[in-house]
Amino acid sequence: MLRHQPWDSVFLAGFIVYIAVRGVYQERTKNVHRIISRTDAIELTLFVIVTVGCMLLPILYLFTPLFAFADYELPKYVMLTGTAVMVFALWLFWRSHADLGLNWSKTLEIRQGHQLVTTGVYRSIRHPMYAAIFLFGLAQGMMLQNWLAGWAALFSFALMYFIRLPREEQMMVKQFGDEYRNYMRRTGRVMPRFVRI
Repeated sequence: MLRHQPWDSVFLAGFIVYIAVRGVYQERTKNVHRIISRTDAIELTLFVIVTVGCMLLPILYLFTPLFAFADYELPKYVMLTGTAVMVFALWLFWRSHADLGLNWSKTLEIRQGHQLVTTGVYRSIRHPMYAAIFLFGLAQGMMLQNWLAGWAALFSFALMYFIRLPREEQMMVKQFGDEYRNYMRRTGRVMPRFVRI
């Protein structure tokens, strides 16, 4: 049974949308041939950590009393703000997948016919999907009134981001060379570059 905190149902609805978006694009790309795959022990370990923080802990919090010892109360305006952040994160998450199309993969891969996408939300930032996941993790912390389940996504994904991103960008430079280096110079990683250098 779902806990009776008023914002838990709102978060759960957003969580379901998040899973649905990922599922739709995973299904669309499952038959695209992989040319390069960097799925190794590091990648798999990061996925386990993120799955626990972003998926398992919130579900356990919502449907069991296991983490009641870490509950706390937030003002209503924090949860309202969290809802707004979640809605924007979900839009950005969907738009990032849509703009990548068949170039998307959940692991470090180059696929057959892979193109460097620099349009849509990728015009200003190289990793809008990571930005969306960070924002969703922030929203999770603002909506789930629990120190463990609320903030687990943000911290577990931050670990993945800082370990995985250099590996991903190295792979992209190797694949696209100067085209990607130039793209890096004119864009930010998860936020637009407002000052051009």
